[in-house]
Amino acid sequence: MDTYQVITDRIVGMLEKGTVPWRKPWRHSTLDGAPINLVSRKGYRGINVFLLACSGYDSPYWLSFNQAAQCGGHVNKGEHSTMVVYWNWIDKETGQTDSQGEPVVDHIPFLRHYNVFNVQQCNLPDGVVPSLPNAPAIEPIAACDAIVQAMPNRPAISENGGNRAYYRQATDSVHMPNRTRFDKQEEYYSTLFHELTHATGHGSRLNRPTLTEYDGFGGENYSREELVAEMGAAFLCAVTGIETQTLDNSGAYVASWLHALKEDKRLVVTAAAQAQRAADYIRAKENPIGR
Repeated sequence: MDTYQVITDRIVGMLEKGTVPWRKPWRHSTLDGAPINLVSRKGYRGINVFLLACSGYDSPYWLSFNQAAQCGGHVNKGEHSTMVVYWNWIDKETGQTDSQGEPVVDHIPFLRHYNVFNVQQCNLPDGVVPSLPNAPAIEPIAACDAIVQAMPNRPAISENGGNRAYYRQATDSVHMPNRTRFDKQEEYYSTLFHELTHATGHGSRLNRPTLTEYDGFGGENYSREELVAEMGAAFLCAVTGIETQTLDNSGAYVASWLHALKEDKRLVVTAAAQAQRAADYIRAKENPIGR
C-alpha cells in the first residue's frame, strides 16, 4: 500500500475509535507568562488574560495610552487597542435600616473597561521595557524544508501571522506564527504543510472549488477544504517521516470538521483523493497547469 493510503486508513481508524479535541500546536506568545502591565508590574487576571494573550504579540507587557506618554514614549500611529475589564464591588446605602437600626447596604458589582496597547505597538525609550529571554530555537528539518522549497509556483510565505496560521487567497500568501511559538518543530511543519495545501487550490494551481468558491467559515465548501488541507498535511508529514509526531492532532482536527459535515466518514476518502493531488503538486510530482 502506498504512503497516502496508509495514512488515510490510519485517520479513518482513529475516527472510528474517537479522537481527543484538537489542540492548536503553537503558543499565544513566545513566552508562557501571563500578560503584565508595564508600569504597575501587576499581572492581568481573569478574562483579561485571554483577551490579551490571544492578541498575538510576543511581549507580555501592556500599558495604556497615558502610561505610554508617562514613560516618555507614545503609541504608534494607526495601532488599535485591546480592551480589558476591571470589576469590583461597591457599597450603596439603601436608605433603610435593619432590625438593629443599622443602615442596610447593597453590594453592587461595578464593571468598567479600558484600552491598552502592547509595547510592540509603541515607541518607548530604551530601557523602559525589560529584556526578554531568548525563545528556544526550532531547528529546521531538512526533508521538510526540501519539500517547501521544491513546490512549484510557491506562494509567498511569512512568519508574521501573529497568533494565526492562514492562507490568504486574495494575496496568494501563507502567514504563520513565528516558529519559536511551536513546542515541536514537527508541528511547525505540519501547520505549514496545511496552509500550503490550501494554496494548491488557488486558480493558478489546481483551481480547487472548495477553496475558490469560498462560502464562509463553517460553510460546506469551507469545511471540505479544511479536510483536504489537513489530509494533505498528514500525507506530507508521512513522506518526510514526521507523522508519528503529528498524526494524533491531524486525526482530531479532521474529526472536528467531519462533525460540521454530519460525521460522514466517507468524506475523508473523497478529501484524501483531492489531498493526494495537492500533496503531489507540492512535491512537484504533478503540475497540471497548461494541460
